[in-house]
Amino acid sequence: MADTYRELHAWLVETAVLGSTASLLGWDELTYMPPKGADGRARQMSLLSRMCHEQFTQKKVGQQLGELMGQKVDEDAAANVREWKRAYDRAVKVPASLVEEIARSGVIARQAWGEARGKSEYAIFKPHLARTIELQRQLAACLCGHQPTSADEQYDVLLDAYEPYETSANLRVIFGQLREQLVPLIARVRQSGKVAPVEILKRPYPVEKQRELSLEAAKRIGFDLQAGRLDTTLHPFCSGITPGDVRITTRYDENDFGNCFFSVMHETGHAMYEQGLPAEHWGTPLGDAASLGVHESQSRLWENLVCRSEAFWRFFYPKAQAAFSQALGNVPADQFLFAVNAIRPSLIRTESDEATYNLHVILRFGLEQRLLWGELPVDGLPEAWNKGMKEMLGVEVPDDRRGCLQDVHWSQGAFGYFPTYTLGNLNAAALFTAARRDLGDLDGQIARGEFAPLLAWLRERIHRHGKRYPARELVRRAAGQELSIAPLLAHLKARIDRFW
Repeated sequence: MADTYRELHAWLVETAVLGSTASLLGWDELTYMPPKGADGRARQMSLLSRMCHEQFTQKKVGQQLGELMGQKVDEDAAANVREWKRAYDRAVKVPASLVEEIARSGVIARQAWGEARGKSEYAIFKPHLARTIELQRQLAACLCGHQPTSADEQYDVLLDAYEPYETSANLRVIFGQLREQLVPLIARVRQSGKVAPVEILKRPYPVEKQRELSLEAAKRIGFDLQAGRLDTTLHPFCSGITPGDVRITTRYDENDFGNCFFSVMHETGHAMYEQGLPAEHWGTPLGDAASLGVHESQSRLWENLVCRSEAFWRFFYPKAQAAFSQALGNVPADQFLFAVNAIRPSLIRTESDEATYNLHVILRFGLEQRLLWGELPVDGLPEAWNKGMKEMLGVEVPDDRRGCLQDVHWSQGAFGYFPTYTLGNLNAAALFTAARRDLGDLDGQIARGEFAPLLAWLRERIHRHGKRYPARELVRRAAGQELSIAPLLAHLKARIDRFW
């Protein structure tokens, strides 16, 4: 059995190396690739995707996994075999031709989305979205082994790629509970009559200074720039290519401090998770994130629970004032803190506050299920989006760019991804509550610029385990409680009590 495992391990790590090449091409596509490179990149990505798929789904891999399942192997090997077998059983249901076409079409669709967003013209993207949805329906049918008989069955097999073991039914329950509690909280803020001085964040902030300050903060909280870098893109993301190469991106607005700064903090949280996964297990499930909901817990924890906190700005505000003396020189720290913690319904998910953010996610969760099932035609997406924003957040959507074209996910075929953001918020709050319990004066540490204890706690409780445990079990072991809306609500209520 030891020889079988070693042979399988070597083969699948080699497959991961091939996949990391595709990841690098994907990063380049969204950062530096010239527009006319899309056709060539589509061919490259489709070829690499097919090669990875065929290498992973070889009969010999299935035979070796079958031999190893149920056999007595060490704990690490058992975890890898379990997760490889789960991934293999999923992958063999999908023909290589479909994998190839999804990859090819994705590159073209992303380019069309970028053009459509820039021009705020949904019509440019619409045929590409229709094709993407059709491919995702084909994928769901393959994974189900038949045409899905319900919207939940169809959606759940796609959701599983991002949040293993999770279901639409579970999500509806927890999202319903959360929405029920968020609506009166947000109403309380609105009815208070207090208005956060957000104009402070809309003053001139030179782009190069934004980059310098964001990088300084990223390094300070723990991002290793010898194993990573920061670049510019249309929609911020993090790409973990290898343990020594984790890349983050952001976008800049010279008249918006938060757009860049908090995007960088968010992606830095992702990056530190990637850098904290055990390098000796790279290319195996033990060297991979437990789920996207866990991944998002790391980004949202650092972005919101740390970097919007009073403790963080006690330490970092003097640096921000020095960098932007014209914009912030005469602004009291309390006023700046109130501005970065403003709660007010807004158009853009990535720029929204901690409370209303989850309503953006819940809206997308419902829309993408309806799109996939055919209940919502592609032609009707802008109208449905705008109606949902009005009903859920009370805002009027002025154009497609700030409406249904704001997110890159659907152009990539990432149906089932959006719910992981709210799962990340719930997990982040639970983990931060547990870290505060375990680390003692966590706020004092943060106020002194001592971020290493919190990062070490996350490394020990989350990062080092990879996929050793399912996501819910991993967070339960770390936080000491099951998935619940309670920690997030307690955090939001404390923030609201502080300012409203």
